[in-house]
Amino acid sequence: MAGKEVVILRIGHRPERDQRVTTHVALTGRALGACGMYLAASDKGVVQSVLDVAERWGGQFFCEDNIRWRTCIKDWKAAGGKVAHLTMYGINLPDIIEEIRPCEKLLVVVGAEKVPGEMYGLADYNVAVTGQPHSEIASLALFLDRYHDGREFAGEFPGAKIRIIPSRAGKQTEEL
Repeated sequence: MAGKEVVILRIGHRPERDQRVTTHVALTGRALGACGMYLAASDKGVVQSVLDVAERWGGQFFCEDNIRWRTCIKDWKAAGGKVAHLTMYGINLPDIIEEIRPCEKLLVVVGAEKVPGEMYGLADYNVAVTGQPHSEIASLALFLDRYHDGREFAGEFPGAKIRIIPSRAGKQTEEL
């Protein structure tokens, strides 16, 4: 979203089993206002899939793999950014979002397998999207919607080669 830099950090990705979910984490982030994703694993397939979508559907979205997550967090904070870790164990989203929303530079950590305990100490905000087991894709979507206060629905994606034409029934697209 204009004026804010939101980037996803995906940790715990297992290339042999998480490709689809991690790709969907990136695509959800892109659609809902994030400007990129750092992937703390090596997976060129995920990177290429995400960049292919961004190429066709527009917008400025980057995807980088082989990121060292601890270094990424340290560098992000050194550059003045804040870190929000999505989890079941933090402060409930409705109770903390007003504190997070003013952040102009936000790294959103989305885990796959069990997140190392030190992540809870590194994060500025440990955000619970319900206190129940849930999908990381759903938690990211809910978090970004609350963070952007619904403004992501009016987002523009410059350079798009295709766009959807809203319709009550059927699928309508337009080549640009």
